[in-house]
Amino acid sequence: MGISPTELSQQDVPAEPEVVKQEIAGRSPVQIALGRLRSDKIAVACVVIVVFFILIAVFAPLLTRLFGVELRAGSPSEDLDQFNFPLIGPPDHGFTWEAPLGLAPNTGHDNLADWLYGARTSLTIATVSTLLATLIGVSIGLLAGFSRGWMDKVINFIIDVFLSLPFLLVALALAPIIVSRFGNSPDALKFWQFTALLLVLTLFGWMTLARLVRGEVLSLREREFVQAARVIGVPTRRILFKELLPNLIAPIIVSISLGLPAFVAAEAGLAYLGIGVVGIPSWGQTIDNAVPFFNTYPLYLYAPLVGVFLLVVALNLLGDAVRDAFDPKTRR
Repeated sequence: MGISPTELSQQDVPAEPEVVKQEIAGRSPVQIALGRLRSDKIAVACVVIVVFFILIAVFAPLLTRLFGVELRAGSPSEDLDQFNFPLIGPPDHGFTWEAPLGLAPNTGHDNLADWLYGARTSLTIATVSTLLATLIGVSIGLLAGFSRGWMDKVINFIIDVFLSLPFLLVALALAPIIVSRFGNSPDALKFWQFTALLLVLTLFGWMTLARLVRGEVLSLREREFVQAARVIGVPTRRILFKELLPNLIAPIIVSISLGLPAFVAAEAGLAYLGIGVVGIPSWGQTIDNAVPFFNTYPLYLYAPLVGVFLLVVALNLLGDAVRDAFDPKTRR
């Protein structure tokens, strides 16, 4: 039986492959930025270092018990010789697990315990100061950018006044005044020293973010979605926090990532200058106490310096990576 030309042509032509439909999933700017960060090896290494210090700060009491050290274990009569140098550990004795970093001259405090709790103090002060400065800067920036006329001029004048103030001079003058006015008892002294330090850091940390947010709001307030919200009578508060603020997440995150290392370094520097907390270990206080012993006991100074250096460098590099990740013009 013969095959018709139609059947022959159907046999020669291969079947068309089935087209597999793939769903196209969109990604938000935050997801794109996180993907860029995951592909950046330097950013990943910095995240590991920052998480390491955060874990140290959170679990400082557990770590001190694990190493068998205590925060204020020694006393000069027990652990120091006649020259007020440690009887165990460096600099005059070998390594011992009883004091892995040695004891502090003149006080006998365990340096490892001070280092662990100093990380907690530095991160706590830097984090709280960054959050407060961010809250103030975002609020004032939103108000200045959305308002018109005299209010915008007044807010800009206030920002310029704060930017013109010398940070160190005001800090050296303001913090002792607050402490001497309210620190009448040992507990009150500790609280107001901590509060004065937070106040000084916050007072000089919000202006740059306020200007950045104001500039972004000046551009966003002329967009169609903002104009439409105003036409239909949406309250100003809702426009600011529901329409404008979500579009400012990227610069705010970048500002936070760059502000944290600045506050860590500022806390250590102010503590070295005498503006710091008393009764709570901090890296800045340890550096201040260790400077006179640098020639005979360099480890006493190197331990807090290495901690400040690693944390500040990791936060700075991470801040640069976050800024590049959220920049839509960056290509990697």
